[in-house]
Amino acid sequence: MSIFDKKITELHNALEQKQVSVSELIDASFQRIKQTDDQLKAFLTLNEEQAKQKAKQLDEQGSLQGERGLLFGLPIAVKDNIVTEHVTTTAGSKMLENYDPIYNATVMDRICASESILIGKTNMDEFGMGGSTENSAFQVTVNPWNKEYVPGGSSGGSAAAVAARQAFFALGSDTGGSIRQPAAYCGVVGLKPTYGLVSRFGLISYASSLDTIGPITKNVEDAAYLLSVLAAHDPYDSTSADVDVPDYISALNGNVKGLKVGVPKELLGEGVDQEIKDKIQQALKTLEGMGAIVEEVSLPHTEYAVPTYYILGPSEASSNLARYDGVRFGMRSESGNDLIQMYKETRSQGFGAEVKRRIMLGTYALSSGYYDAYYKKAQQVRTLIKQDFDELFANYDVLIGPTTPTTAYKIGEKVADPLKMYLNDICTAPVNLAGIPAISVPCGLTNDGLPVGLQIMGKHFDESTVLRVAHAFEQQTDHHSARPQL
Repeated sequence: MSIFDKKITELHNALEQKQVSVSELIDASFQRIKQTDDQLKAFLTLNEEQAKQKAKQLDEQGSLQGERGLLFGLPIAVKDNIVTEHVTTTAGSKMLENYDPIYNATVMDRICASESILIGKTNMDEFGMGGSTENSAFQVTVNPWNKEYVPGGSSGGSAAAVAARQAFFALGSDTGGSIRQPAAYCGVVGLKPTYGLVSRFGLISYASSLDTIGPITKNVEDAAYLLSVLAAHDPYDSTSADVDVPDYISALNGNVKGLKVGVPKELLGEGVDQEIKDKIQQALKTLEGMGAIVEEVSLPHTEYAVPTYYILGPSEASSNLARYDGVRFGMRSESGNDLIQMYKETRSQGFGAEVKRRIMLGTYALSSGYYDAYYKKAQQVRTLIKQDFDELFANYDVLIGPTTPTTAYKIGEKVADPLKMYLNDICTAPVNLAGIPAISVPCGLTNDGLPVGLQIMGKHFDESTVLRVAHAFEQQTDHHSARPQL
């Protein structure tokens, strides 16, 4: 077994027994990145010098003899829209190409306190807008399972890095499925926490009422470890929830006997590939065999989730991205002759096509005369979608369906037709609109050798049950052990 295939607990043991040093783990990560990233293009920035200094410091401290952080000495990759002190943070955009933050996002402070080591920042769709990581201003990341295919988005760099064993685990952000979808396409685990459980302070905003930060890992147990580090109330974030954080690791007891599982028929309907339906049905039989009670249920407003998401998300984006005007944040065009022209030139040159498309969509939806017809109506539908989930969770412990209606598609296949790309969010966007937690875990490969993701959704702040079901399924199968050959 490669050291990259080991779980966090196994790495802790290896460090404790001095079978490996922190410096050796860091060196192994950078060696793997140098071997493979010319093919993958998963990283935008490497933090090699600082990471090696930190590793040497931890080795000299010998902290294993005393109290240690939960992620002691373990390398982590971080999506490039999470602010990292004195490590370039671009959000995949030319607008922030040279941004050198003077502070850490709260999640990075917590990662540092756990004694994990940042190895680099991963590629992403610009400002989180896209489902393929083709919309980065800098490079296109490819899928480690087949380099002709996309890794998903917008956390495609993080998912590809974990799948390719460049990083032991990573952070992503999820606005409409941006952690779970690339996790499904790349055959790894991706967890979107309840909105408000993990601080958004220091996350470069796309849509503030939908954005969440979460882990991308090789297995469910590692996701529980990372969430234990990330989840906490943050006074710097007004949307951060002040709730008790349970012990997610002890919840992984493998027992799902008597648990009630709802399977929304809308998530297995028209538009979902037959091979994906078959994999989901096999997964449900596995859970039934373990004693779970599986029943078909309905989320009647699911068909409105994608149009609702693509009204609310761009509306919030058009507001959030107004700050990038060449004066307060980001690049400034040198070609404008007056203030207004400078604004126009800066935003024309700094933003890519997908970002401009969503800014225009959002500005239109919020404009006078159209607000009631689009934005207000979308908010009303969002309430109905949330109520659908609330009613089902009164009777069911979790809901299960596919993470995506298709597997990864070829690079360039949907660039000219963004509506087709948007429809791939049909299984994930309802979760963000309702603010509930959900995880994607591998549930097999198609005949073409591409991974399929199983999505498990839970009640608000009930990540423990979501992780418990995912872990139990994982223990009965070996899908999470499959890895791409590079």
